[in-house]
This record gives sequence, C-alpha cells and structure tokens, in this order.
Amino acid sequence: MHGMWRDGNHFELLPEAALFLPAMFAAVDGARQSVLIELYLMESGRLATALIGALLRAAERGVSVLLLLDGYGAMGLATADRQRLEEGGVALRFFNPLGAQSLVRNLTRDHRKLVVVDGAEAFTGGFGAVDEFLDAWYEVAMRIEGPVVADWVRLFCRLWDSPMSRGPGRASLVRGLELATRRREDFRGMRGRVVWGQGYRYQAIRHSLHHRVSTAAERLWICTPYFVPTLTLRMRLARAARRGVDVRLLLPGEVHDHPGVRYAGQRFYGRLLRAGVRIFEFQPIFSHAKFSLADDWVSLGSCNFDHWSLQWNLEANQEVDDRRFAAEVAGLFERNFASSTEIDPEAWSRRPRLQRFREWLYGTLDGMLTRLR
Repeated sequence: MHGMWRDGNHFELLPEAALFLPAMFAAVDGARQSVLIELYLMESGRLATALIGALLRAAERGVSVLLLLDGYGAMGLATADRQRLEEGGVALRFFNPLGAQSLVRNLTRDHRKLVVVDGAEAFTGGFGAVDEFLDAWYEVAMRIEGPVVADWVRLFCRLWDSPMSRGPGRASLVRGLELATRRREDFRGMRGRVVWGQGYRYQAIRHSLHHRVSTAAERLWICTPYFVPTLTLRMRLARAARRGVDVRLLLPGEVHDHPGVRYAGQRFYGRLLRAGVRIFEFQPIFSHAKFSLADDWVSLGSCNFDHWSLQWNLEANQEVDDRRFAAEVAGLFERNFASSTEIDPEAWSRRPRLQRFREWLYGTLDGMLTRLR
C-alpha cells in the first residue's frame, strides 16, 4: 500500500546519530501543537531517558504528545518510565502486546520508525530509543517536509486508532491534527511518496523494490542489516547484474547483533557473486541502516530484506525520485563502500567448512521460520 507521488517536498539526508538525534530533539523541543512518535524499539537507558524528558517538556507546554510503541519491542521500557510518561501527560499506546493468541498474530510487530512534529516536519529511518544508537550502531535517517508529511500523519492515525493498539481509553486523540505542510520553492518540488507494508497481506514495499530492481538501468545499491532475500528477489538481483546494471549490496560485517541472520544470508553469496553482484561488508561498527538506490530513486525507512520485514511486520519507507537527493545518497554509499571489505568471489568459493556449516545450519532455521506463515 502506498500514498500518491507528491511534489513540493524537501528531503534532507541525516547519516549517523550525531546528525539525526540532535535534529529530532530540536524539532520536539520546538513543537507547538503536536508530537507523534511511532517506534519498534524503546528500552530504558540514556537515550530513552533523554527522549522521555523532551516529551514531558512538550506536554508541559500544552503540546499533544502521542507515543505508539510496539508491545514486544518496548518490553525493555521500565514500568517507572511508563508511569512517568503517562503521569506527565503523554498519551501512550502499545501495538499488539504479546498474548495467548495465534503464533502469527504475536509475530506481527510494528517495526515502523516515525517522528512527526506539528504536522509539518517528519523523520524516518531505522532508529529506535535504545542506547546502541548512541555509539554502537551505524544508522541513517532523513528529515521530511512538504505534502508527504500528511501521508505519514494519516498512517500513524490509522494505527493509533486500530483495535491492535492498546492504551488508556479508546477515544481518538488524533482527529483534528493540524497539517501545516510547507512547500519548499527553493528545491523546485522534490517528488516523494510514502510506501508501507502490513504483515504478509500488503507488501507494497516489496513490490516497489522488485519493480525498481527489474527496471534499473545503471545502478542498484542496497544497504540492509538483515539480508535473507526471497528466491524472487535473488533472481531479480542476479538478472539485473547480468544485464549490466551495477548491483552492489552493503551488508554488516562480523560485528552483528544477530550473527545467525548474517550466516543465513551468506548462503546466497556464491550465486549472487557469480552473477556479477558485488557484496561489501561494513567494518567499523554494526550497520543497522536500511536504504536503497536505483538510478535516481531512493527508498529509506524501516524495512529490512528478511522474512520478518517482508511477511509479518508493519513497515514504512519514504521513497524519493530526485536526481540531487539520489546523488547525495550515492555519495553516502561510496563512503560506506570505502569503509567495507568487498567479498572476493574466488576467495569466497574457498571459504572453510565451518563457515559453510554455519550457513547451512542457520539457513535451515530460517527456512523453518518462513513456513510458520
């Protein structure tokens, strides 16, 4: 499912927490009417404490503050922190708390990441309110202004008011939010649209990516922390490389929060490399970033290229069709390629048996998970 392509937007790339965290906190501190936040991960710690402080200050100024957290991803948020938020006037809801229900329902998580201030300024990316984003994980976000912000607000509102989001009271708190979208004439109308996925029924993000992979003419660069692609995506990537497209994958190296997922994805390296796909493993720290570039099209947001994101989770990405923004994203890719180790096809074909066993083991477990659907 996706919104319309809209002109007159301004998109700003914010690579690394040193850029996007101060920008988001400044926006919240300047809020006058409303702050909407939707996150998968929020755990008690330094970053969560700072965020709670900013939200409480906003609520004290009379700003409507709505915080929607995933019921599983927020299990690490202490009761005391939840009480501080509610007592301070923050409206707090949790999406799909774990319960004695069907396994598939428990697997459906809200993996989106969104901050909207006064209906005029939004942020999305792969971030969360956990301390790893302060210095241990590499992440990329973007600031959004213009007509597409209204689509982000509508997406938030639908989930806030859905039966799967639970919190004090059932009355809607989001009706009548003022949408003061601004047109940036200095950027002559950057085109963008919001694309979202909802479990395994609505996979607009996947369909959009497949379309871009199949139609890319010059370059197709993908950065994702969890690369366990479907057969369809693997075939499309290989076909694109064979027809002469510059296909590159930017994936995490040995520093990884889920090494088993890395091994499960590595079992596909061989065939992709033989097709001409170039694979880079990021070295400095764990890369949690999720963004793609196909010619002059960019997609950045919450969606990974694994079964969880593509089949179960609620995801949302901002797509941009703009040559200038694409050039900026390409520059970011180039800097990250320079900080990565490129997998040599010949050396990979001679990798040790232990590595092959890990790929088989975790690949088998991954295959079992896909059949839970």
